[in-house]
Amino acid sequence: MFEELNVTALVDELAAIVTTYGLKVIGAIVVFVIGRMVASKVRNGITKMMNNRGVDPTLIPFIGGLVYWLLIAIVVVAVLQAFGVNAAGLVAVLGAAGLAVGLALQGTLANFASGVMLLIFRPFGVGDLIDAGGTSGIVESIGLFSTTLNSLDNVRIEIPNGNVFGQTIMNYSANESRRIDLVIGVSYDDDLGTAKETMTRIVAADSRVLAEPETTIEVLELGDSSVNFVVRPWVKTDDYWPTRFALTRELKEGIEAAGLSFPYPQQDVHMHQVG
Repeated sequence: MFEELNVTALVDELAAIVTTYGLKVIGAIVVFVIGRMVASKVRNGITKMMNNRGVDPTLIPFIGGLVYWLLIAIVVVAVLQAFGVNAAGLVAVLGAAGLAVGLALQGTLANFASGVMLLIFRPFGVGDLIDAGGTSGIVESIGLFSTTLNSLDNVRIEIPNGNVFGQTIMNYSANESRRIDLVIGVSYDDDLGTAKETMTRIVAADSRVLAEPETTIEVLELGDSSVNFVVRPWVKTDDYWPTRFALTRELKEGIEAAGLSFPYPQQDVHMHQVG
């Protein structure tokens, strides 16, 4: 009789537990499954929208994953609330833990935040020649934590994104045209008109020099041993270095062929005999 009472009480207790928590468990499972499905659909929708708008491929999975896990976190909080867990206390604990981790990894997080900003604002792209944080090179890749450059002598350089986004960025490939700045000196004894005419003819003969903006060739300064001309033709960005190299050689040869000269830096020493 005693054993029958214990079994009956146990069955009644189990029935009460199932009645009390069974519906909550089923409801929590339903909420989690539906929430996960919604999070996946939202992530897929955002990914599709970013692909259609031409967002950087490196940024798309990051944003999609971030949205997905934020929605999953909201679903988990809703499930815990269904079981009577104090979600506010849990959020506070997670917030404190997140703050501690953030302080410990502030340098890494700064690079991460800078990487996100670089991918959003796109001050440069893969293949651009840039100078960032005092380092020059061609952009190989833009990651979330660092940017990879190949220097002009083909050395691989990894720069933390915090040093890139927080410094002045010079993008030499951003515009379609660039100006070449050359300084050419001639002798004080040379005819300046002939010098300018010769340089104008040489520059105009190069088909890579653009008609607009107009080339500037003028006297820049009266140097210590030469009269210095500034020669500033405009070219397409891809033609910058080949044209610069060619014009440097052609101006030297053409000026000499015109009977003009390149004076060497010199000093006059006057000696006075004493007593």
